[in-house]
Amino acid sequence: MLGASLALVGLTAASAQTTTFQRYRCGDGTQFIVGFYPYDNRAHMQIDGREVTLSKRLALTGSRYSGSDVTLQIGKTGGATVKHSKRPATACELYSPT
Repeated sequence: MLGASLALVGLTAASAQTTTFQRYRCGDGTQFIVGFYPYDNRAHMQIDGREVTLSKRLALTGSRYSGSDVTLQIGKTGGATVKHSKRPATACELYSPT
């Protein structure tokens, strides 16, 4: 039993190491965090004080995700566009808060 528990802890730690979180700041003042997990092709986003899970959609370039009145497009260079809450789409860039 103890061995199984230790294996589960190791698996959880390994999964956490490959999870990617990105912070964005947009031209209209919106800020959001989006997380990508290695075992899930969806994007998990926190925007406007709520959590939203976005399904991956077909995109010609970069990546596109949508769901719950939110659409996120991420370009190959890291820039993004987000459309949410009946607001127009706005350009966003990666940032690291200090």
